[in-house]
Amino acid sequence: MHGNEIVERILQIEAEQARRAEGDALSRYNTGRKKHKKQIAFHKCRKRNRWVFGGNRSGKTECGAVECVYMARGVHPYRKNRKDVFGWVVSLSQQVQRDVAQKKILQYLNPDWIEEVTMLSGKRGSPSGVIDQIRIKNVFGGISVIGFKSCDQGREKFQGASLDFVWFDEEPPKDIYDECRMRVMDRAGDIFGTMTPLKGLTFIFDEIYMNRGNNPEVWYEFMEWGDNPYLKKSEIALLESALDPKQLESRRYGKFCVNEGLVYPEFDERTHVIAPFSVPFEWQDNISIDPGLNNPLSAHWYCVDFDGNVYVVAEHYEAKRDIDYHAEKIKEISARLGWHTDFKGRLCALIDSAANQRTLAGSKSVSELFYERGINVNANVDKNLFAGIARVKSYLKAENGRPKLYIFENCVNLIREIKGYFWGEGDVPKKRDDHALDEMRYYLMTKPHRQAPAAVLTDVQKDKARLMHGRGRKGSL
Repeated sequence: MHGNEIVERILQIEAEQARRAEGDALSRYNTGRKKHKKQIAFHKCRKRNRWVFGGNRSGKTECGAVECVYMARGVHPYRKNRKDVFGWVVSLSQQVQRDVAQKKILQYLNPDWIEEVTMLSGKRGSPSGVIDQIRIKNVFGGISVIGFKSCDQGREKFQGASLDFVWFDEEPPKDIYDECRMRVMDRAGDIFGTMTPLKGLTFIFDEIYMNRGNNPEVWYEFMEWGDNPYLKKSEIALLESALDPKQLESRRYGKFCVNEGLVYPEFDERTHVIAPFSVPFEWQDNISIDPGLNNPLSAHWYCVDFDGNVYVVAEHYEAKRDIDYHAEKIKEISARLGWHTDFKGRLCALIDSAANQRTLAGSKSVSELFYERGINVNANVDKNLFAGIARVKSYLKAENGRPKLYIFENCVNLIREIKGYFWGEGDVPKKRDDHALDEMRYYLMTKPHRQAPAAVLTDVQKDKARLMHGRGRKGSL
């Protein structure tokens, strides 16, 4: 081959590569200057049950469709890839499937990768056509299948298959969700969903957001308009002006919206919940207990750093146990933490003042029973509900971008209670699942209020202020 022919051949190859890249939306996804960081976080997540709660036009559907294509093609950038992958895309109805999910999937499939398309109704390529299956060439030489299902078909249509993944485009009914979980069990497959939570506190709120079963494979992310780098600020302003505050919670921020409202909307799991670390002994402060026998007894261990930040570092939370059991558990956790004791070697803790009361069923109070078992409890706590809620809010609310309260991720019941604490009737929170919140309130109410700076400073205060700002007197060291 002569030199000119070689150059011409190279130019032909480059032209073909450019043509394919132009038609390959998958290769352009989240590349270049603009990157959707939360989409990337979703794809990087290794959990097997992961969800994006997003507002309209936040980019949630894009990442669901791309995840399906990544898996089917065997080109996932963050996971172990396989050939001959079989997965389902589940929409609420066939019309929604046609207009949203299948359209997005096709957008990210280069025509060269498609082996066959089987139609459920209509012709391939027709705007009214509903796809049954797409057979896709896998880079490892196999053929993957993406099947399409709609919830209006009923649960029976979801039986029998063994799947590698299921993508829920919007929230499904619980019976279909449960059936799909069975379908991925054989292959240790994945469930992922992208949805705007418009139905209030459904089973997805309990099972995914609250994670009441403490499933270690559950993960979620909130996605809003501001996270989408392709959505112009002028568009956001226009959309925002058309919605009332309640609609904005779900349609912009992807938040679960209910009539009563959260008591602690300031709580952000991504900010306030942190990985455990070795806490210095000097930070150890107190244990706080909300007693219970049939109801859960809740106890948490609280530390404070030198800047006044509070860390909740350990948890004991159990129901239907007696004082002997709880006392042993509290001592066991304290020993593991190397927790401090008083001069008599007793643990010290705050406790609900109701623990001082004696009942007809016993001659001793709960406080006395704990004391006999080596735990010196202090029932002199401030139980003012509204002042306590205000104090918790002040610790949750970030100052200069940083809050004053952090919770170790192993304190799962405290985290769950904060996320599900709602106002009820008469401006009082609903009295349900609040045992950990009660004792956290008791603890935070023991912390001193910050004093406002004095209007007139003494000479000593003035000197201290100058030194703190690096403006000491001349000649000082």
